[in-house]
Amino acid sequence: MEFYRLFVGILCVWRLTHLLQAEDGPWDIMVRFRRAVGDGFVGKLLDCFACSSLWVAAPFAFFLAPTWGRRFLLWLAFSAGAILLERVTQRDDDPPPASYFEE
Repeated sequence: MEFYRLFVGILCVWRLTHLLQAEDGPWDIMVRFRRAVGDGFVGKLLDCFACSSLWVAAPFAFFLAPTWGRRFLLWLAFSAGAILLERVTQRDDDPPPASYFEE
């Protein structure tokens, strides 16, 4: 597989997973979708970026790889790449704790 296909696949998986898990979407459609699925299996799945990325990556890997072994490896690679990209782009709004030393 060419490197650009891997890279584009990771970007696509990250984008769709981020949309499903963390964004409101146009007209708050994703918020309504998350409320509609509730606290069941799908609702809990959408609470976790890593869990969601596994499910989003599966169809990408299935259609982009020719054999079952490569599909399995690409499935994990797409999910792992999306998780790494999420960690790199995630903003931490909390300031670091103040250092205080008492002598």
